[in-house]
Amino acid sequence: MLEVKKLNRQFVTEDNKVHAVNNITMSVPDGMFAAIVGKSGSGKSTLLSLIGALDKPDSGDIMVDGEDVTKMSVGKLTKYRRQKIGFVFQGYNLIPNLTAIENVMLPMELNHVPKKERVERATALLEEVGLKADRHVRVPGRLSGGEQQRVSIARALANKPRLILADEPTGNLDSQTGKVIFELLHSLSRKENTTIIVVTHDLGIAGKTDKIFQIIDGKLSEKGVS
Repeated sequence: MLEVKKLNRQFVTEDNKVHAVNNITMSVPDGMFAAIVGKSGSGKSTLLSLIGALDKPDSGDIMVDGEDVTKMSVGKLTKYRRQKIGFVFQGYNLIPNLTAIENVMLPMELNHVPKKERVERATALLEEVGLKADRHVRVPGRLSGGEQQRVSIARALANKPRLILADEPTGNLDSQTGKVIFELLHSLSRKENTTIIVVTHDLGIAGKTDKIFQIIDGKLSEKGVS
């Protein structure tokens, strides 16, 4: 269970203060696929960075499985990001000189998972996200955008995280491939019982999620899902 309570984050510019996250409270149950929608600069990526402990809030609480992320030490934050969070980015962020399977294995290696288990899980995950076997040994530059994003999702799942945070995961993909990636994320949230939060500006795709939050000028509201 993710619970965010009265979260705030400001940025100071030369001209003024920007309240990127403005007193946000939200909750997302385990295994739910949720979307955060909003225009560019509305604060949605900042909120995702706070939940993922890539940034620190000025005030408020972020509770994951009953633990307050904002109160964690540096060491515990590193462990939290490595073990409980999986990140999926718009730009894929794959390591270019590693093959698809090696990219998926890397988080497990950092988590000291034995090699045999790393290979078996990485292979299974790549199959689960629909990447053909002959693509497993290709480097990212020899994969299409959709294939790279599949590898990115498999990598995010590698350490069996409680929460996957996806920041505009279809932003670099054509609309048809983007729909396939969203359907894949929705399916994985069910199969793996993983909570997935996706940031997107596409209301049409977001409508396929279980819950939609809208953020405008740092303020969050919940929208109904038809």
